[in-house]
Amino acid sequence: MINKKMAIIAVAVVVLSVLGGLAFCNRWLSQDTKSKEETNTTVKISKEMTIDEQVEAIVSSMTYKEKLGQMVIMGIQGTELTDDAAYMMSQYHIGGVTLFDRNLESAEQTAALTKALQKSAKNNAGQQVPLFIAIDEEGGIVARGKSFIECPPAQEEIGNTKDASQAEYWAKKTGSTLKELGINVNFAPVADVGSNDTRSFSKDPDTVAQFVSAAAKGYASINEMYALKHFPGIGRGTVDSHQDISSIDISKEELKNTDLKPFQEIIRQQGENGFFIMVSHLKYPQLDPDNAASQSRAIMTDLLRKEMGYNGLIITDDLEMGAVAKYGSYRALGVKAVKSGADIVLMCHEYDHVTELYLGLLEAYENGELDKDQIDASVRRIVKAKLMSGITY
Repeated sequence: MINKKMAIIAVAVVVLSVLGGLAFCNRWLSQDTKSKEETNTTVKISKEMTIDEQVEAIVSSMTYKEKLGQMVIMGIQGTELTDDAAYMMSQYHIGGVTLFDRNLESAEQTAALTKALQKSAKNNAGQQVPLFIAIDEEGGIVARGKSFIECPPAQEEIGNTKDASQAEYWAKKTGSTLKELGINVNFAPVADVGSNDTRSFSKDPDTVAQFVSAAAKGYASINEMYALKHFPGIGRGTVDSHQDISSIDISKEELKNTDLKPFQEIIRQQGENGFFIMVSHLKYPQLDPDNAASQSRAIMTDLLRKEMGYNGLIITDDLEMGAVAKYGSYRALGVKAVKSGADIVLMCHEYDHVTELYLGLLEAYENGELDKDQIDASVRRIVKAKLMSGITY
């Protein structure tokens, strides 16, 4: 009798296990199918739609994972599109790539690389909008691909000519070269006042504003996106941000009369279109006693957005720099930058760090730490900038 009861119980356990396994399998398959359906959503854009209507249609069609990916620009390894780079772009829906000398051998090779990146974004990652493909082509000591891209003079050298048209000339010339290579964003000009490394146009804020304005005009004339850096101005910095953080103890009023002038002038002239503002990793204790600018809501949202009236794209400087990387995890740094007002976070070198950055944003979104309306607003700015600049795959 006991053996018969045990046999019945054993059969019941097996049946329940099988049914439970089937139920779990069905739930898993259902979730997987839903996920695939979500990521395959596409949108049709008609010529009759306004830019804002196109933006809204595209953003509405995106999953939150795709939206978060648009908010990341990463560096890649190699001079060709590798499987690792293609995987990163597809897995994390990356919205942009920045290039360094490690990626650049010749004009032909660079053009082929940018074309391959855009094709991969469209075909493999399913991007609804093309990539930002960026570079630091300031001139002087900060220039890439010198063997085939004509290096502009240092900004200090251009400023010393007292001829602002030279800034416009070099911006137009350099921007045109970059466009031909498939590079649609230049992280220049430097809008800092009085840096000691030849990267500033001048030590006089009005002169810097004049020359930065001329450079902006040059880029705008050919519809090449550019970035004013490094907000709110690092000309007074004493420590290389690649190594550690520098503190600039200056009042907001004095900043407005000096370092902020070039940024404010371009915002006044250009509004929000055609450019980024790149935020530094320096600390300004009279504005925010606790956080670097790239981690500061007081600087990015309260000062730049609200007081200065800037509604365009805000991007952080590279989060792998020692000025911030020494003081927080990549997950935490990315989340704090976005919560503080950044639209795009920049991670220039290691794929593992990009992964940590993206997963941090993903976790913060899913647990409600990131504001969904703020994310949508950032992605609208990104998509609108891509559409208005005429970037193509």
